[in-house]
Amino acid sequence: MTVFSESEESRVIEMAWEDRPPFEAIRQEFGLDEQGVIKLMRNKMKASSFKCWRRRVSGRKSKHLKLRSPEISRAYCPTQYKQR
Repeated sequence: MTVFSESEESRVIEMAWEDRPPFEAIRQEFGLDEQGVIKLMRNKMKASSFKCWRRRVSGRKSKHLKLRSPEISRAYCPTQYKQR
């Protein structure tokens, strides 16, 4: 298993919880495939939080590029990273 810094782990978890970033974006940025993300989430979260997350992302079209609408071309909301 790849060793990540605390901030990298935090970012992977954040991306996994968000609706828009697909697993492929996590793989591209951190080298973790869907199973690697699941394993990381299972190890870093409370069991109840992990189960809640799994229910949330299971079958969610936005988390998989192949199931995603071709109209969605970005991995985040346009206002998510506003400059102040």
